[in-house]
Amino acid sequence: MLPLPRRSGRASRRRTTALLTAGLVLLTSISGCGLLGGSEEASDSGNGDLEKSKITVSVMPTIDLAPLHLANRNGYFEDEGLTVETVNAPNGQASLTKLINGEVDIAYGSYTAFFIAQSKGAADFKFVSDASSAGPKSTMIVTKADSPIKNVQDLAGKRIAVTSENTTSDVLTKSLMKTNGVDFSDVEWVFLPFPDMPNALQRGNIDAAFMTEPFITSAAKTVGAVPMFDTATGPTKDFPTAGYASQAKFAQENPKVVAAFQRAMDRATRESEDRSKIEPLMVEFAKVDKEIAAMTELLTFQSKLDASRLQRVADLLLEFGGLPKRMDAGSMIAQPAAD
Repeated sequence: MLPLPRRSGRASRRRTTALLTAGLVLLTSISGCGLLGGSEEASDSGNGDLEKSKITVSVMPTIDLAPLHLANRNGYFEDEGLTVETVNAPNGQASLTKLINGEVDIAYGSYTAFFIAQSKGAADFKFVSDASSAGPKSTMIVTKADSPIKNVQDLAGKRIAVTSENTTSDVLTKSLMKTNGVDFSDVEWVFLPFPDMPNALQRGNIDAAFMTEPFITSAAKTVGAVPMFDTATGPTKDFPTAGYASQAKFAQENPKVVAAFQRAMDRATRESEDRSKIEPLMVEFAKVDKEIAAMTELLTFQSKLDASRLQRVADLLLEFGGLPKRMDAGSMIAQPAAD
């Protein structure tokens, strides 16, 4: 580089200041490009702050994952310095298994499944974000149009489909019956996945079925099923249905990642109040028919974790024999890094 000509006075001072400023800008630019020692490590930690910049999340084709997809689509995770890669699972058990086996960092699943797996020592879980709760008419007992079942009392002794024992569908149905003074001990419980329930109802293989959306709306359209009883009423109003959890080790080692994930989910969940932003995601990711998506009664999207709300799930499982002893839901909530 040729020597700069000497200047004097204010012109010289201005020239020197400009050069220093340019040098600082260049240094900052080079540092951001990873050309200085230690910069790659900073890049790997998100915005130079997170413990890691990329995480994997196990998901399923269900409508209450719409806020997660919205956060990814709109760059809310990226704004937090986080890249979220979704890993598809065919069902809740598969999603949970991926988390237990260490295939993903975070898994979406029903709260009942997380509590039961924790009680059996399958893994040590920490909840990192809420996902959904049962909104009005989003979890219903469904019958045929010509069914003799006209009130909750008529469910006694009938063949009722739920997805499995000790699931959200199981405990909500039993809670509805108990609240209305109905003995469910002589009910013939039939375990079916939601997509198979409408045809079983139409064929007369079952008398009633617990369904959630969009299967309620779909069954009404395809086989003329009739939603009869809302299970999210009384003691189970706004009942927590599903959330996101990690293994405890991940949450303990990555509190800033957990906090970043929560902030992005909070942002997307607030935006999800605008239904027009959710319906296209239901069609794309949950493979819901566009017409059905428009008619579906949505679950209530949630993001903030609340110990008292989650305790309702554990206590209801305990009441109906799903847990051997009381569990403290609050102890399973991850503690993110302080802002």
